[in-house]
Amino acid sequence: MYYVFLKKMKLLTSLHFKYVFNQANKVQCKELIILERKNFLMFSRLGISISKKKIKNSCKRNKIKRVIRESFRLVHKKLINSDFVVVVNTCSLSIDSKLLAKKLGELWVYYYQ
Repeated sequence: MYYVFLKKMKLLTSLHFKYVFNQANKVQCKELIILERKNFLMFSRLGISISKKKIKNSCKRNKIKRVIRESFRLVHKKLINSDFVVVVNTCSLSIDSKLLAKKLGELWVYYYQ
């Protein structure tokens, strides 16, 4: 099946992020927290929050972002119409990409339609 990650599927402004942070439903594991809040659009959107203070190396931050975007891209058609923000903890440095993708897959299941 053909899946793409378009610009309209990203949370771009601080207002979008604040909307989710204000009244979010939360699912978490040791490495990640997924915050969710319903939107009134016909599709889901994704925002990623990785602190420079927690993960100093930009290459590692970008690698984690790529894994999160790829995971979202593969499941976004199954998800409810909501805005999602993925918050990354420092523990995610200790695991590899495949395990991080697996953890994300387990968390996305909570938001299937």
